Amino acid sequence: MVSLSNHAFVLSWPILTLSLAAQTPAPAPDWPQFRGTARLSGVTSAAPPATLTLKWTYEAGESVESSAAIVDGVVYVGSTKGELLALDLDTGKLRWKYATGANGFIGESSPAVANGTVFVGDLAGTVHAVSAADGKRLWTFTTDGEVKSSAIVVEDLVLIGSYDTYLYAIDRRTGKVRWKLQTDGPVHATPAVQNGIVYIAGCDERFRAVRAADGKVIYEIPLGAYTGASTAIDGDRAYVGTFDADVFALDLKTRKVAWTYRDPERQFPYYSSAALDTTPRGTRIIVGGRDKAIHAIDAASGKTAWKFVTRARVDSSPALAGGRVYIGSSDGKLYVLDAATGKKAWEFDAGDAITASPAVAAGRVVVGAQDGRIYCFG
Repeated sequence: MVSLSNHAFVLSWPILTLSLAAQTPAPAPDWPQFRGTARLSGVTSAAPPATLTLKWTYEAGESVESSAAIVDGVVYVGSTKGELLALDLDTGKLRWKYATGANGFIGESSPAVANGTVFVGDLAGTVHAVSAADGKRLWTFTTDGEVKSSAIVVEDLVLIGSYDTYLYAIDRRTGKVRWKLQTDGPVHATPAVQNGIVYIAGCDERFRAVRAADGKVIYEIPLGAYTGASTAIDGDRAYVGTFDADVFALDLKTRKVAWTYRDPERQFPYYSSAALDTTPRGTRIIVGGRDKAIHAIDAASGKTAWKFVTRARVDSSPALAGGRVYIGSSDGKLYVLDAATGKKAWEFDAGDAITASPAVAAGRVVVGAQDGRIYCFG
């Protein structure tokens, strides 16, 4: 394992609570769902320390492809053993485990935590609502296909896709369907939400804007390519990579493609979901590719800003905090890169593929690997 270089590192402190009684800083932001926010930005202001050390590992028993959620000092993550785990963020000790049941392996579906409930899907097609306090089942909802999509919670709705071709909106309290939208292919991606609109690109080669209130499609943009990645939203722009080796910038006002990025050297699919690096120098889209590389793309021009090459495909989705990029690779390493230059600041060798995406909260970085271990750094 290589040590972090001694670059200057700026911490972003949380806003002070507006309370006469409380004069100390508020806790650092949580990471309550896949990609951290409903816009799927992959960004947090809670930067980890400049020098990372391994704080703990937890043996899940089977491969961990699910990405963690971190809320109020607890890590929630699923495993292909068919268990949803709640681990103490400080110590890694098990608080509780929830068994999904026969064939209910948790694949890429990542927990979403809201209002004291954890929501996650499994490969048997079931969506589970579990008490965050004690791991007790609150309700389940069964679809007719695998659930690899992660849940997004918007007010009283749980939005999640299934391989049965439907995007579902489920009442978070009762588990009853409020609406469902049928597409022409499996719904693999996790929906993004902004201002009451759901945005999702699909396996049917279309990008959709859907009204969260009732599931009505507002418009579609044809992409001409199968899409497994989830869409990142930044104001009037959406960004998503496809299996045809393109990254699209979509203009949500004009409802047209703004630009398309394709690496001139190697054309491989994008399975990783993009993160948004917004700084005074402008915005960059950072995304992993199956060309073994991590790409930074200028959001204004669609041109390459930098590229960092690993030794295997990168299906993990990046997290950004404190000017650094945290991302796993199937070469078994967790990388930390300087977001401005793409230069490697640090790496950790887990010894097996990391396809899950890092979660960052409270000064910690948590990620699972296919060796069945969950790693926490801080």
